[in-house]
Amino acid sequence: MHGTENPSAWLQRWAHLMAPGSTVLDVACGAGRHMRYLATLGHRVTGVDRNPEAVALAQSSGSVICADIETGPWPFAGQTFGCVVVTHYLWRPLLPTLVGSVAPGGVLIYETFAAGNESVGKPSRPDFLLQPGELLRVTEGLRTVAYEDGFEASPDRFVQRIVAVRSGATEALERRPLQPA
Repeated sequence: MHGTENPSAWLQRWAHLMAPGSTVLDVACGAGRHMRYLATLGHRVTGVDRNPEAVALAQSSGSVICADIETGPWPFAGQTFGCVVVTHYLWRPLLPTLVGSVAPGGVLIYETFAAGNESVGKPSRPDFLLQPGELLRVTEGLRTVAYEDGFEASPDRFVQRIVAVRSGATEALERRPLQPA
């Protein structure tokens, strides 16, 4: 089941940018692999997923909501978070909402499959693959801290990733220096 594997290396690399005790939203959280990791760092985590079995597993790490965020209303209307985490999930109509859910001084950590992945496996439908530079365009109002777009092996896949902060985070970034890769 999605969410039982280790936390994303991209998330682990950039988690230090979150202010201590941040509120974190894990979108399409699955069984909560990122929720568990971030809770151990002292963050207050909330996950959302449409799979009730996955949500049941994730609830031991924080607050969870079972909701279909593609066809139903956004369950966090009017709320912002110190960090929004998205991995292996893409629903383009929701992208502006996700960016808008990052609080002042907050961080967006996003990673999913990119164009080219259709040549090595699934997902292969263009609806589920980011186009070149797409995350950069979607996050234009945020400050990009890190961005990658390319191929990775073992397993073979094409990915696009971004870490971006909302205005007000400059001071926080100065207090939280980059970690070695």
